[in-house]
Amino acid sequence: MEDMKKRKMDEGSNNGSGETSTTQDYLRSLLDPLNKPQLVDLLSRLGSQYPSIAEEIKSLASADPVHRKLFVRGLAWNTTSETLCAAFQMHGEIEEGAVIYDKATGKSRGYGFITYKHMESAQSALGAPSRLIDSRMAVCNLACEGLTGASTTPDLAQRKLYIGGLSPEISSEMLLNFFGRYGDIEEGSVAYDKDTNESRGFGFVTYKTAEAAKKAIDDPQKLFGGRTIIVKLADSHKSKTVQMQVPSPMVPLQVPMGAGGYAQPGKAAASGGAPVGYPYPQTIASYPASSYPNPPVAPAPYPTQSQISYAPVSSKKEPLGHSPAPPAGMGGYLPYYYPNQ
Repeated sequence: MEDMKKRKMDEGSNNGSGETSTTQDYLRSLLDPLNKPQLVDLLSRLGSQYPSIAEEIKSLASADPVHRKLFVRGLAWNTTSETLCAAFQMHGEIEEGAVIYDKATGKSRGYGFITYKHMESAQSALGAPSRLIDSRMAVCNLACEGLTGASTTPDLAQRKLYIGGLSPEISSEMLLNFFGRYGDIEEGSVAYDKDTNESRGFGFVTYKTAEAAKKAIDDPQKLFGGRTIIVKLADSHKSKTVQMQVPSPMVPLQVPMGAGGYAQPGKAAASGGAPVGYPYPQTIASYPASSYPNPPVAPAPYPTQSQISYAPVSSKKEPLGHSPAPPAGMGGYLPYYYPNQ
């Protein structure tokens, strides 16, 4: 059986392009059932034995830039694209490298990208993902992974430390040197203000192992740069309870009150009494649904009298002028009559 297969392959290689295509199809049918580890092992052995196959593998692997492009984070605000490329050129020829800047402010956003010409250069750089650039520990991973690289492993909460109470003179390099005594550091730096580039008095250090982070926390020696510093897990500092002030739904309104307890328009509050604040608007209790009964009618105190009719009386008009004869009993005096108006 093996001789038959070998004979078919030899015949296909010596009978023109048509037979060569048939041989390739035959080889594909043999390789198709193999799983990925078997194929990788086979190609790696063939590449080590035949340089032409090694070059073909390298060319295919480097064709897609997704295998050659690195995402670099944790850069200093003053790191330039030239400085970034200089830090990574030791691993191979760089096709493109740049720091990303904010379009509005023109300042660095703290990260950048490196694209190598060959895939093996990117793999070499990933072998040492952490490196010191401009006194800050930067970390790289494949750009296709984004922030899901090594620094976001499940035990990150046990490896990342918050360092507080730092002196303004402490740089990122000094911080890394001080905490490097406890273990290998993956990432770390002092927090700087973006506008002034001055230290904010704290920083972060991420170890490669949780054991190294525990040693740094448990060490009672916390004197650094002439100050007693704070060392604790970054998650515990981030989850510190912050009391939120909930705005009141009612607006306080200061109303001056008179002596009787009611607001006096146009008058100030009575001396000696503090103004009383009432929330506005005030909540008014709703009236019950049942209606109120009408008040009872009081009985009349006296009985009703019937109307009495009287006979009409004609009025007599007095004559105008003086009376011709004095009335009796006036003692000789004449009365004076005013005429009717």
